[in-house]
Amino acid sequence: MGANKLNVLVGSKNPTKIKAVSEAFKRVFKKNNVVVSGVSVPSGVSDQPMDSKETKTGAENRLKNLKTHLADFYVGIEGGCSFEEKTLYAFAWVVVENKKGRQGQGKTSMFQLPKKIKDLIEGGVELGVADDIVFNRKNSKKKDGAIGILTGGLIDRTKYYEEAVVLSLIPFLNKKLFS
Repeated sequence: MGANKLNVLVGSKNPTKIKAVSEAFKRVFKKNNVVVSGVSVPSGVSDQPMDSKETKTGAENRLKNLKTHLADFYVGIEGGCSFEEKTLYAFAWVVVENKKGRQGQGKTSMFQLPKKIKDLIEGGVELGVADDIVFNRKNSKKKDGAIGILTGGLIDRTKYYEEAVVLSLIPFLNKKLFS
């Protein structure tokens, strides 16, 4: 008996996000043949969401905008920033829905951003662009991102998102508890 195929769509063409979703789904749905594809869809929020609510809305909008395509699962991921007192933190929301309408949500841990990046973001620059400016890089958000740069590679962006994707799949791992 062959493994069931699971088609998963991610609301982004970012290779880091696609890989994170792929790794998480393969861990959770071990007996399935998981195929993950990225589709560029709008988030409907600002390029740099600045609080948890706006960031979560961006992830939800990405998921909704994916549903014009056929898939077994839809995944919206949106990175954002939030001030806690005077310190700026970065994080991401993940929203997953299956074709039957069951939904799960997860959030990454938060990490503090340095003053140079904070100043750029306050000036209207998106986090990935701010990283490139401060660290003299190109397209870091499609590679290790702020989390990888600031931890010196101790935490990579794929693993960072992967954990939140697994957390968003809790309702699918525990169907009876979430029915």
